[in-house]
Amino acid sequence: MTPERFETLAQAWGGDIARWPNAEREAAALLMAARPAWVRDILAGAVDLDDLLDAVPVPTGSPGLTARIVAGAPRPRARRWIGWLMPAGMGVGLAAACAAGVVAGVQLHAPSSTPAASDADALLTAVSDDDVGLYLDEDA
Repeated sequence: MTPERFETLAQAWGGDIARWPNAEREAAALLMAARPAWVRDILAGAVDLDDLLDAVPVPTGSPGLTARIVAGAPRPRARRWIGWLMPAGMGVGLAAACAAGVVAGVQLHAPSSTPAASDADALLTAVSDDDVGLYLDEDA
């Protein structure tokens, strides 16, 4: 721990090292062993400040002030009946989306319900009306 860090902690947490953060206490003890006179002076100044702060009376609010503050606070919103339904609604929506995906997937791979076209139907579709007579008329 650096001396600057020790001074910062003494100013923030006071002259009693027991009130300091646990993570800082061991490093502070090492610095106290290395520089006892300097640490004693820093802690004495922090103790003086602690004593001054402890001497200041803590102001208390009147009961009327407390009642006015509580009365002016916003009221908690009442839970509506839909509040308990909302988590279930999200689950139902997710289940519906999954079901729609399954149906769409099955429909993509479902065989066609129309029969396959015959060769004659394919030929009639491929040629124009004028050419049909050539293929269907065997005398020509």
